[in-house]
Amino acid sequence: MTLIKSISGIRGTIGGKPGDNLTPIDAVKFAASYGIWLKDYSKKDKLKVVIGRDARLSGEMIQNLVVSTLIGLGIDVVDLDLSTTPTVEIAVPMENADGGIILTASHNPKQWNALKLLNEKGEFLDAAQGAKILEIAEKEDFDFSDVDDLGVINKNDSYIDIHIDEVLNLSLVDAEVVKKAKFKVVVDGVNSTGGIAIPKLLKEFGVEVVELYCKPTGHFPHNPEPLKEHLKDICDLVVKEKADFGIVVDPDVDRLAFISNDGEMFGEEYTLVACADYVLGKTKGNTVSNLSSSRALRDITQKHGGTYEAAAVGEVNVVTKMKANNAIIGGEGNGGIIYPESHYGRDSLVGTALFLMLMAEKGGTVAELRASYPSYYMSKKKIQLTPGLDVDGILKSMAEKYANEELSTIDGVKIDFAENWVHLRKSNTEPIIRIYTEAKSQIEADDLADRIIGEIKSIAGL
Repeated sequence: MTLIKSISGIRGTIGGKPGDNLTPIDAVKFAASYGIWLKDYSKKDKLKVVIGRDARLSGEMIQNLVVSTLIGLGIDVVDLDLSTTPTVEIAVPMENADGGIILTASHNPKQWNALKLLNEKGEFLDAAQGAKILEIAEKEDFDFSDVDDLGVINKNDSYIDIHIDEVLNLSLVDAEVVKKAKFKVVVDGVNSTGGIAIPKLLKEFGVEVVELYCKPTGHFPHNPEPLKEHLKDICDLVVKEKADFGIVVDPDVDRLAFISNDGEMFGEEYTLVACADYVLGKTKGNTVSNLSSSRALRDITQKHGGTYEAAAVGEVNVVTKMKANNAIIGGEGNGGIIYPESHYGRDSLVGTALFLMLMAEKGGTVAELRASYPSYYMSKKKIQLTPGLDVDGILKSMAEKYANEELSTIDGVKIDFAENWVHLRKSNTEPIIRIYTEAKSQIEADDLADRIIGEIKSIAGL
């Protein structure tokens, strides 16, 4: 199960057989399906699509295939080349484009790549739109353009700089305030495009930058998911350099994690908590995160007099709930910051700027800031799926077992106990069941996760 077709795009491992992996044939097929859908959706004679990619090894190959396919459909392409997910998102409306495609498998290892699909607002497609594209791909009913009607490529490598300017111009961002703090920060760019964008941004704030894995070679030096077990190098370097903190992003720069000055994880769940604390302290309003995110955001929101709501996992679901709830900041507990004043997409550049402002104004250390927030501890575990495993049946059995607890089944099964919670769901991006728990101590969170995993394995006969 290495080719995953979902409403959010197509993701798979490079190589192998078409239909089983993300091969050149699959890349062309799904790029064509998106192009055909976009023609019907936009009802325009001439279309423009923005394309950007992270630095993974297969990126240039997939980019060439996708760009050529769109041109073959008569669609003009704005080619950003090496870019970030949020940069492509802001470029789409700036270019008055009709859509965008980001070529990235986000936090997945180097053998993976993906086509992530955007609408004319630079936002991810909704479920119905994604389903329509999958339907077009299934039928393979493609009609390409004649030679006189082919699209053209316009290359534009300035958008990371434009993106940084947009961040600097946000109403709650003041570079001069940060410059006075004279921060020193270590950056782990996992040898992808975050290694270009984040140091550039920090230097605009007068930050002394220590670069770690910031060359965009695509050779990820560690598992690119920004979790504690993958980040020993930067944790050690923050202490060695006597830095104020560390910044870690994933390959496409939509997830953001901080390392405290003592070399400990700030906690990717607390990225959103800290940024929301800063924004809510300046502007009254509401927040949204997903069902797998920490209760700490709810606590901080209520402290500032706002209302918190939880959405199903997935950026498009969080954005939909944010719009309905008039949320002024939101995101996902994986370190994804969505700040509507900028755009409705997870953005590590925006998150970095808001965090710098918070630290510059509050003073003190990052470790002290973390200690000031409600203390919750999370465990994020997974069970690898095997062919034939009845995931829906397993989740239904777990819901029945805990029917007397506070339950949500809008996205998998979330069981809210008085002192802790567990969220079980099938991943949209990997062949796994995710088991997220949260409690008042790490031991409790881990024990709850292990207990639930044991119960799932018992039900599944594993």
